[in-house]
Amino acid sequence: MAIIIALIIGLVIIAVIANILQQQKEKQDAERRQEMVKYKTIVEDTELIIANDANVPITRNGFIILHRRVLYALKKMNSTTPGNKDIHARIKDCTGKIEASDFRVLDAATLKIPEAEKPLIALIQGIKKYRVILRSEHTKGNLTAPAFMEEDKKIELLQLRINVESQMRRGSKAKANGMTGSARQYYEKALATLNAQTYSNDYIAAAKQKATKALADIASQMSAARSVKEETDEDGDNLDALFAPKKKW
Repeated sequence: MAIIIALIIGLVIIAVIANILQQQKEKQDAERRQEMVKYKTIVEDTELIIANDANVPITRNGFIILHRRVLYALKKMNSTTPGNKDIHARIKDCTGKIEASDFRVLDAATLKIPEAEKPLIALIQGIKKYRVILRSEHTKGNLTAPAFMEEDKKIELLQLRINVESQMRRGSKAKANGMTGSARQYYEKALATLNAQTYSNDYIAAAKQKATKALADIASQMSAARSVKEETDEDGDNLDALFAPKKKW
């Protein structure tokens, strides 16, 4: 009887241990899947920026930063689930691209700002995502402060150009359509944005000059329009006086 009880207790202990081990295995598998999802997301999001359908002006150094980010995530995926041939192949391919450094580089200083709304929005969104990645890599210590500042400064100036030139384009269109009040507001916003910058360069100086001249032209145009209106109103008053019925005394 004692043997049977001992066997039952032993089986219960084995079942409990097996259950604990199973739970630990399931927990580890869940954590492994979460890790894989996290690094897969990093790879996919970064590769979208690398594909650069929005024509974000990324330098050669910028592309190397992006590819190293992908390589890091792929290596983490490989260590999480070793033996995956697809991941091995992608690691080799990514390493080769970094070594070759043959990328389609765009210059932020000479990039033409899209006039159509859809590509302009795509460019703005692409720039924001790229800057987030740069900050993330800098925070992780994967990007030195000078390299980060160099890349980020170029993108920051491009965002300024997009903002200012979009406002001035709207101002120009409003002026051409006779909407001088709206045109003045657009140019004033552009000039306020430029004046808010804590530094200056050739672009900012030239843009300020352009916005100031446009505002002066608009002010002159509005002044001339007011003069014409006043003269018209005065002539109207004189005519009204001439044709007004005479009072009988």
